[in-house]
Amino acid sequence: MFSVINEAKKNMNLPDKVAIFDTTLRDGEQTPGVALTVENKIAIARQLDKLGVDIIEAGFPISSKGERDAVSKIAGEGLESHVCGLSRVLTPDIDACLDCGVDLVHTFVSTSDIQIKHTIKKGKEEVKNMAVDAVTYIKDHGIKCLFSAMDATRTETGYLLEIFRAVEDAGADIINIPDTVGVMMPQAMRDLTSEVFDSVRIPIDVHCHNDFGLAVANSLAAVEAGAREVQCTINGLGERAGNADLEEVVMSLTSIYGVETDINTRYLYETSKLVERLTGIRVMPNFPIVGENAFSHESGIHTHGVLEDANTFEPGVMTPEMVGHKRRIVSGKHAGTHGIRAMLEEMGFEIKKDQLMEVTRRVKDLGDKGKVVTEMDLKAIAETVVGQVSEDKTVIDLKEYAVMTGNNMVPTASVRLRFKDLDTDKDREIMGAETGVGPVDAALNAIRSVVKGIEDIRVTEYHLEAITGGSDALADVIIKLEDSRGNLVTARAAREDIVTASVEAMIQGINRIFLIREK
Repeated sequence: MFSVINEAKKNMNLPDKVAIFDTTLRDGEQTPGVALTVENKIAIARQLDKLGVDIIEAGFPISSKGERDAVSKIAGEGLESHVCGLSRVLTPDIDACLDCGVDLVHTFVSTSDIQIKHTIKKGKEEVKNMAVDAVTYIKDHGIKCLFSAMDATRTETGYLLEIFRAVEDAGADIINIPDTVGVMMPQAMRDLTSEVFDSVRIPIDVHCHNDFGLAVANSLAAVEAGAREVQCTINGLGERAGNADLEEVVMSLTSIYGVETDINTRYLYETSKLVERLTGIRVMPNFPIVGENAFSHESGIHTHGVLEDANTFEPGVMTPEMVGHKRRIVSGKHAGTHGIRAMLEEMGFEIKKDQLMEVTRRVKDLGDKGKVVTEMDLKAIAETVVGQVSEDKTVIDLKEYAVMTGNNMVPTASVRLRFKDLDTDKDREIMGAETGVGPVDAALNAIRSVVKGIEDIRVTEYHLEAITGGSDALADVIIKLEDSRGNLVTARAAREDIVTASVEAMIQGINRIFLIREK
């Protein structure tokens, strides 16, 4: 690790290991638009267990029959992870958790002035007594207890410490500092956690929301000051802007801080994709760790470096293999020949230098027009270029074509071709025009009409596929031709213009027929 990071770590109160408390099934399900079935929650719980999270907060049992059923079934799964249920500091809530057979009850009460005044409407002393009574009740039933002072980061510090000491005396096993509305900054979170750490003897847990995009930073700052457990969610799901993202927290602790967790990081990407599929909340491509672009490279400078040594343009302390992801070289306007060649070789192409240059040029042309060049696009372009008959062996060259069409006219096309007479080895121009049922048909008919004096070419199959989105999609045309001798050839071309792609494929096919006949 870099010396500047090592120096910074000397001033931190870092533990050897941090526990991961996953609340995807509770706070994560509170993401607007997310509603998980019992079966979906069980599937996610099993995956979280496979991932190795220490505690799974399975839900809020008192909230509904379905929620109670889900928590109960997850608790009965026999998972290695401890199963937790959420409750307010109310006996019915706690009983609902206990009835589900959870390993841990997470009880909470508001402690900030604004929430005490407008939500529970109790005095501060009464709130403290409610917290103590709840913890005592839970511990009297022989169950572990996590206590949360909701909205802790907006609570007067003296009162917060008073409540934490009181629940500790009542037997709480761990206390949680929630940044409920996501207003903390890392230094403030570090300072608050440090004060709590100096005031209590039991482990400290943190629960940070991402309203200002600081949930992960605040969680890590708390660890720097003594927190020994972090609450987070897969893909950063949760109320409003979500919670601290589990993938980012874990990989930061593992790869940058050198702090262990029980997470099997190789399952991070797999877990992210499962949660994405079951919740319907898409992970943005540029999302750290598990986004599709997390280990993708397009820039020619970057791809050249990465192909030589991945550490040149990747963190080094984190590899795609560590998180179950994969490295991708991406084609686009910034791509270089090294990256394009690597992608094509992976697809199985054996490509010559001049062909590589032509493929790269076409990729950049598409990128300059604002098109995203997918792997399918690149494959189609490469197949077109590699399949081209070399210039010294072409019999027919397209000089120009024009098509006229409209709602009150028959589509008409004209073409001008260069024909190399194989008997005299001399070039001559041939021109002609023809109509058709549409612009493509007219263009192909015009070529057939012009070439008919030399050879009768018949189109036996025509296949078109738009392989990129939008009205300016890259058109991949595959055409099968037959000559008078029964020779069959297949040719293809990929262009944004369907007519151009069709014409180029037709010309390629005709040249292949003459090449076969020469042999």
